[in-house]
Amino acid sequence: MALTLRSSTPFLYLKDIKTLKTLDDLSTTLCFATQIKPSNTRLKAKNSTQDHHHVQSTREMTVSPFEEAYMEKFHALSSSSSHQTGTHSRVPVYVMLPLDTVTIGGHLNKPKALNASLMALKAAGMEGVMVDVWWGLVEKDGPLRYNWEGYVELVNMVQKHGLKLQAVMSFHQCGGNVGDSCSIPLPPWVLEEISRNPDLVYTDRSGRRNPEYISLGCDSLPVLRGRTPVQVYSDYMRSFKQKFNNYLGDVIVEIQVGLGPCGELRYPSYPESNGTWRFPGIGEFQCYDKYMKASLEAVADENGTTEWGKSGPHDSGQYNQFPEDTGFFRREGTWDTDYGRFFMEWYSGKLLEHGDKILGSAESIFAGTGAKLSGKVAGIHWHYKTRSHAAELTAGYYNTRNSDGYLPIAKMLAKHGVVFNFTCMEMRDGEQPHHANCSPEGLVRQVRMAVGEAGIELAGENALERYDGGAYGQVLATSRSDSGNGLCAFTFLARLFEAENWRQLVSFVKSMSEGGRVRLPESDVTTTDLYVGFVVDRKVKKLKDDKEIMLV
Repeated sequence: MALTLRSSTPFLYLKDIKTLKTLDDLSTTLCFATQIKPSNTRLKAKNSTQDHHHVQSTREMTVSPFEEAYMEKFHALSSSSSHQTGTHSRVPVYVMLPLDTVTIGGHLNKPKALNASLMALKAAGMEGVMVDVWWGLVEKDGPLRYNWEGYVELVNMVQKHGLKLQAVMSFHQCGGNVGDSCSIPLPPWVLEEISRNPDLVYTDRSGRRNPEYISLGCDSLPVLRGRTPVQVYSDYMRSFKQKFNNYLGDVIVEIQVGLGPCGELRYPSYPESNGTWRFPGIGEFQCYDKYMKASLEAVADENGTTEWGKSGPHDSGQYNQFPEDTGFFRREGTWDTDYGRFFMEWYSGKLLEHGDKILGSAESIFAGTGAKLSGKVAGIHWHYKTRSHAAELTAGYYNTRNSDGYLPIAKMLAKHGVVFNFTCMEMRDGEQPHHANCSPEGLVRQVRMAVGEAGIELAGENALERYDGGAYGQVLATSRSDSGNGLCAFTFLARLFEAENWRQLVSFVKSMSEGGRVRLPESDVTTTDLYVGFVVDRKVKKLKDDKEIMLV
């Protein structure tokens, strides 16, 4: 499935890093390293409001003599892993940080473990890391009251290690989807508004509400304490820009703008919470809050087909059904009638309008900073081989045998100079269950064609937690830029660093730096010493608490 797997597990199991007292203790910790020259520039952390009324508190981060000596000691081993060819073919690799990198209290979670992990990632040749900048954490104390403190600490730490940062403006809830191992709801004051007016969130035909994300039906209505959702998102991004302006384009090289559930431009048509949806169900349309219904009714009246605006499709089935089980999605179904085309043009069009509004605002806010903008689109590959592409339709992508659903999205992104970020890059058709009619490879090919026609860049992410050479090889094949539309970046969204996977990972990063032209073995089943840990005569030395330091 093209469902993002993410983790709140820290990169390092680290009970007490103070036990690392000498360089000799760490002499075989890493097998690759790079020399890092820390900048003298540091950002001061503070709680802030738009009126600047909150008390300032400073948290300076510096590189210790121990760390400098450590990095100097291992510099000699760095060249093979960080080698780069011409920049025209190089594909930088990033790693997604844990979901709870910043705590509910607004500080870095396990900063010493994170520091050691970043050191290892730099040593392996990684370009940088990606992190969710949660709306539910930063603006939780009230409207326009922003606390960036934890992210300030992170930016300083990332900069210290010479890495780059992709910051995700996460306007969605964390929890309830694949890989969501922690819970970060929307800001409390937003939840209060939702409790007063449940129609603020997406609703399915049976009346089930989804609190993951504010319904796009009220994008332009002042439903959040006098501000529209788009204004709230814009104010948030503007505050981020003001806070981190000196680091945009240098340390913070990309802003991924959240556009829906899981940060993706889509409707929450396949919610996993409470077992509502299971792969490979077709999902359900999410157009039954009062704002979406009012929009549908207005468009139908304008079109002269008033009866079509009374409700969504009555024959579209339920979450876990298959296309042929329904009147709407079956081979010769309602989707291919005048009514079906009318409904899908409206439903998908609303999603495009939503993305256009938010990205237009983001473009104006971050113009001239040097940071790229990106938008994420879900890789919904199940039922792709059917005529109706049912799972894509319920998510808002009007992609059928007769309609290209990804070119309009690519053109909308191109309008604002936004990178098209896509998932399921590691998946192959032959690995998918036959009954699900999957084709991740066909889907990726279609997206690449759309991106090429729109003239924008394509970035990729993995969908499933895999470390085998076959998955890496599939990403490498997609990344190749011979045809002119390879990947501009790739981000891992899962735990990568079990000991036996580290060598394969380093080889993959090196190959990506060479444009994906180095073939990897199909599997790596042997144990490798390329991991963070105490290795003495090939035996693991334990810490005082009998816990091993290891990347996970």
